[in-house]
Amino acid sequence: MSIFTILFVILLIAWILGWTVLHVTSGLIHILLVVALISLVLHFVRGPRAA
Repeated sequence: MSIFTILFVILLIAWILGWTVLHVTSGLIHILLVVALISLVLHFVRGPRAA
C-alpha cells in the first residue's frame, strides 16, 4: 500500500465522520475531501512503485 492510498483512506474516513457524526459546519471538511481525492488521483497517475 502506498502512502497516497493510506492518506486517501484516512482523509476519507475523517470526512465521512465529520459529515455524519460531528456536523462540522465549516468548509474544512470539504477541504479534507478535496485533499483525499487529489492524493487518490496522484496515486493512480504515478502508478505502483517498486520498493
